[in-house]
Amino acid sequence: MKIHNFITMSFLSLALSSGAAFADKVNLPDQVSWTAFGTTSSGYAQSVGIGKMLKENYDTGLRIIPGKNDVSRMLPLRENQTSICACGSAVLLAAEGTYMFAGKKWGPMRLFNLFNNLGDTGYQLAVAGDIDVKTAADLKGKRITWIKGAVAPNLNATAHMAFGGLTWDDVIKVEVPGFKQAHQAVLNNQADAAWAGTVTGAINQLAASPRGVFWTEFPHEDEEAWARARSYAPWWSKQLVTVGIDITNNTSGNATFEGSAAPYPIFVSTSEASEELAYGLTKAVMDNMDQLEGSAPSMNGYGIERQNLQWVFPYHPGAIKYYKEIGKWGEAEQAHNDEMIRRQDVLENAWTTYLDANKSLDDASFDKGWQDARVRALQENGLDVSFRSW
Repeated sequence: MKIHNFITMSFLSLALSSGAAFADKVNLPDQVSWTAFGTTSSGYAQSVGIGKMLKENYDTGLRIIPGKNDVSRMLPLRENQTSICACGSAVLLAAEGTYMFAGKKWGPMRLFNLFNNLGDTGYQLAVAGDIDVKTAADLKGKRITWIKGAVAPNLNATAHMAFGGLTWDDVIKVEVPGFKQAHQAVLNNQADAAWAGTVTGAINQLAASPRGVFWTEFPHEDEEAWARARSYAPWWSKQLVTVGIDITNNTSGNATFEGSAAPYPIFVSTSEASEELAYGLTKAVMDNMDQLEGSAPSMNGYGIERQNLQWVFPYHPGAIKYYKEIGKWGEAEQAHNDEMIRRQDVLENAWTTYLDANKSLDDASFDKGWQDARVRALQENGLDVSFRSW
């Protein structure tokens, strides 16, 4: 009897250990690739850090494809040159098929989240410190930069103002040709606020100038204000900001304040990414955080505790497999994911119907008509509508 029990327990132990070993197994190809921001960006540096880990631990090489703008980063995914992007917030515009992704060659893309980096910094309008602005509502009548051709930063700036109940009609719009010029305009007293991260390098100059820099707080309990902001920038996440330039110059005056952030980079894939690749890459990053944290700035943002599994993208089945294994994926996450898939279905059906009926339209008329059709389809299916205006 004792021998039988011993054999039985040994068999169970072997089975359990085999299951654990199977769960730990990571099968990655000899080489993976993804698109990313340019070589001077933090996203590129973080990709290099992940690539070093993949090579050392799994003998997998990484090819990083830098893109100078949001469209150029998404082109390799559209053309099946790679299935993964380490992107910024504008990737949601590609998923929704709107703004620069509304043309006949684009339309809504089925994109799936793998994992993201959500660090300790904040993203908001960097406000000049000499204009007596303490809250988002205080921006009324102030000069706010609008970057030509930069949809995502302008939507973020719009969301910041919306938090305070303001629109562009309530402020003075200062048009600038680029990010550098936006921050320079504030420094030169040609504008009062420009979109930035709390660690954006150019803010050092503003902080050191007679104007100084100020960060407005976004109280996390003000759900109405958050709903207004997210109607323009659905990617916004509540963030306790602890890292930044002159960080205590904020509404609360504390070293930690209630702010806003969005993950960056956002690692998404197309359906061309296999379940094995999505699982292996997600697991490799999550299981090697101790190695990654020192490899590039802000790498702690990839930690499992930083992952929002009920966000604006559905997750890839391979990534879901990993999150289930570690007990982070339950009924709530699955229900949310199913709703995100339904949203993709609605957008795809609306796009197919619209494209078939309107191929002969000129580009401007096509884009405007699709925007209207997109909004109508979402509304008819009881789904939230962001990016309404053209």
